[in-house]
Amino acid sequence: MRRTAGLAGLAVVGCAALAAGYFIARSGYLSREEAPAPPTAAAPVPEIRPLFTLADTDGRQRSISEWDGKALMINFWATWCPPCRREIPLLNALRAEYAPRGFAVVGVAVDFREDVLAYLRDTPVDYPVLIGEQDGLDAMRAFGLGTTGFPVTVFTDAAGRIVTVHVGELHRPEAAVILSAVEAVGAGRLDLDAARAQIRAGMAAIEPDEG
Repeated sequence: MRRTAGLAGLAVVGCAALAAGYFIARSGYLSREEAPAPPTAAAPVPEIRPLFTLADTDGRQRSISEWDGKALMINFWATWCPPCRREIPLLNALRAEYAPRGFAVVGVAVDFREDVLAYLRDTPVDYPVLIGEQDGLDAMRAFGLGTTGFPVTVFTDAAGRIVTVHVGELHRPEAAVILSAVEAVGAGRLDLDAARAQIRAGMAAIEPDEG
C-alpha cells in the first residue's frame, strides 16, 4: 500500500487492530486469524508532534523529545510486516544522507521486544529503534494513527510540526518529494499548507514504477 496523507481529513482504519490481534495471538489466546480487531476511533493528526517515551534496544527509556531541534522521520513498523522490512535499507540511506542536513530517523517497532531484538541481530539498522507493544500502539494513536496499515512514517520539521504522514512502504522518489518540502519549510521558503500542496503535487507526478 502506498499513500501519503496530509493533515486534513486523515481517517485511518487497520494497523493497531492488526497489531493488537497479533499480540493476542502471540500470547496464546487465539490464532492470529481468529484474533479480534478492537474498534478504535479515528483521531485527527495533531499539528505538533506528540510526546511519547518508549524503551530502546538497550532497555533505556527514551523520550522523542531527545530529538527536539531536528526534522524527523518517525517510522512505525513491525517485524512481521514485509514492506516494513523492505524499507529499512532506504531508511538507513536517508539517515546517512540527511543527517548532515539536520534530519534524524527514529524507528518505533510496535511489536514484541524479543522479536525485535532477534530481528535486529541479523538486520543492520543505522538509526535508533524504540520498542513498544501496547505503549507502541498508544504512541501511534497519539499521532492520530489509531488504525492504519504498517508501515507509517511521520515527517516533522525541526520545530516539531507534522508536515505529512506517509502510509505504506516509503520509496526513494516519495522520500525525495517529502524531504524537499520539509527542508523548504525549515528554510522558511514554504509554509505548512504550501508544503503539503507541493507534496501532493509531487506524489501525483511520480510514475507507478518509480516506487
